[in-house]
Amino acid sequence: MIVFSGLDGAGKSTQINLLKAGYTKRGITSLIFWSRGGYSPGMILLKSLFLKKKRKLEESDNSLIINQNKKFSNTLIRKTWLFLSILDLIYFYGLYIRVKELFGVKVICDRYIFDTLIDFELNFPQEKVDKWLVWKLLKMVALKPQKHFVLTISIEESIKRSKLKNEPFPDSIEVLRKRLNHYLKFISDNSSAVQVDGSKSIDSVNRIILEEMNK
Repeated sequence: MIVFSGLDGAGKSTQINLLKAGYTKRGITSLIFWSRGGYSPGMILLKSLFLKKKRKLEESDNSLIINQNKKFSNTLIRKTWLFLSILDLIYFYGLYIRVKELFGVKVICDRYIFDTLIDFELNFPQEKVDKWLVWKLLKMVALKPQKHFVLTISIEESIKRSKLKNEPFPDSIEVLRKRLNHYLKFISDNSSAVQVDGSKSIDSVNRIILEEMNK
């Protein structure tokens, strides 16, 4: 399993698609798995089954965010949502991806459980999710990546690229700064993490990634 993390606009999707194309040329079956706590496949299915009110066409994205924030102000709803989100990640990172790998599928992860932990810490700092037993279970059962690439760019570059991509919900400068600090600390604390300068050209970044994978 190969993992890519980093700020929005750091080039994760581009490098993931290049890696998948390389596998395809070599006749190797691969799978791109995107996940974010609360937005993993199981949680999306759950929402579609239990959502009572469908989004109206005239409803704005801002109103949706406001409604969601109101729901998460309820402690029970917030804790339940977090708990179910982690359970879903346990299934996908602990079982689903393992089975895929056992059958020879090369799994490329767009974000990993650490990215989800950053989301939870930024959005729900009062919950201390990393202390929860279910989170510790996730860390225990989750398949460990063979390589974990963390693509880093400046906050200014992230904002610039997000605008070019018309990112619907871009992070604020303050949130981007916090995310970047989390990633830099993760890199310094984990010898398995490989920092890659995402501001370099696409070809240069791809060459660095392939060289690291060949080690």
